[in-house]
Amino acid sequence: MGKPSPGAVLLTATATAFAAGALLWSAGSGRLANACWTAGIAVALAASLWWILSGLRQRKLGVDLIASLALVGTVLVGEYAAGSLIGVMLATGRLLDASASRRARKDLSALVNRFPTTARRRRGAEITVIDVDAIEPWDILAVAPGEIVPADGRLRDNAVLDESALTGEPLPRHVRRGGTIRSGAVNAGAAFDMIARSPSADSTNAGIVRLAGAAAAERAPVVRLADRLAILFIPVTLTVATVSWWISGSPTRAVAVLVVATPCPLLLAAPIAIVAGLSRASRSGVIIRDGGALETLGRARTLLIDKTGTLTTGRPEQVEVTAAPGEDADGLLRLSASVEQMSPHVFATAIVSEAARRELPLTVPTGVHENAGTRVRASPAWSRTVSSRSVRETPRFRSGRARWYAAVSWTGPPSPGSGWTIAMRAPSP
Repeated sequence: MGKPSPGAVLLTATATAFAAGALLWSAGSGRLANACWTAGIAVALAASLWWILSGLRQRKLGVDLIASLALVGTVLVGEYAAGSLIGVMLATGRLLDASASRRARKDLSALVNRFPTTARRRRGAEITVIDVDAIEPWDILAVAPGEIVPADGRLRDNAVLDESALTGEPLPRHVRRGGTIRSGAVNAGAAFDMIARSPSADSTNAGIVRLAGAAAAERAPVVRLADRLAILFIPVTLTVATVSWWISGSPTRAVAVLVVATPCPLLLAAPIAIVAGLSRASRSGVIIRDGGALETLGRARTLLIDKTGTLTTGRPEQVEVTAAPGEDADGLLRLSASVEQMSPHVFATAIVSEAARRELPLTVPTGVHENAGTRVRASPAWSRTVSSRSVRETPRFRSGRARWYAAVSWTGPPSPGSGWTIAMRAPSP
């Protein structure tokens, strides 16, 4: 177990003191109840004074001053329960604030840790592993399957890239030799070489990290407004409390004003909401420039999307299986899923999921050969029943995009780019 945070310790102490005092008061032990509540007030007051001193060192005077005066005032007028409750409110607000900030830092760290720290540099026939900070323009970098592109540059080979972390588009993108690629994309196909065009510090990866860090540090307009109001709120509150005491002649009225005016949870609400919103967006792969942009987004009434892929979950589903005359749809799906289970393509996952939903038994294919993002070929062993007789076949099988089958004179019903995956089975010899 990790060490408890100061905010958690403070909340535990103040809440325990308040609850114990409430139980003792219910049991008729008023003096012991007041002692428990006073202990909770003392803990909260010590923390509040520390926050005030910390703010003064930064030349800032926050509304913690009002909370401290309210805590002292409740003790002076004998309203121990109210003071203890204020202590619980203070501790709760601080814990929420610290928790939101800690979660934001964790999400930012996860974002940074996602990016590669090393790269493979090719010089002649030799490949050496270097730190990404050592990448220089015109370096030739080798990127293995499944690796994250370490720098922006141009391709020396054809490649299939998963850019969902950059664009939100779940489908792999096919880039030809000479095409531009950005750091942060994942190699979804075969290994390729690329030529870096800029240092790692100027890459898309580094820009995303800087943007996320600036967003966490930037204060939104609503937060800055709350800070400005806090500066005015303190003298106004003290003036109203003084006037109430002077008119009524009762210090209890002044303390009541201070208690009501203790706004710590309210003023903490704005920064907590902003930090939590940025953190939640970061976990979903959305980088928001700053708190001001998030606040503006809340007032938006029209949203323009440049491509439909952004609106999807990135998990396609198979909705139809059409078999050629004389073929069984379930048999075709079973055969297709047996081959596709060896592929990481998103459409392959959809085909395998549909076969599992229909409870079709799959076999392990042999001789699997995949042209990443386009087609997969294999020889799965499978069984089918013909006239109540079970025969074993090892057919040649191909599955892939309609566009590829158009290139090999496929005359099936789907048009290229229609979203179909076509399966072909060669007859048994």
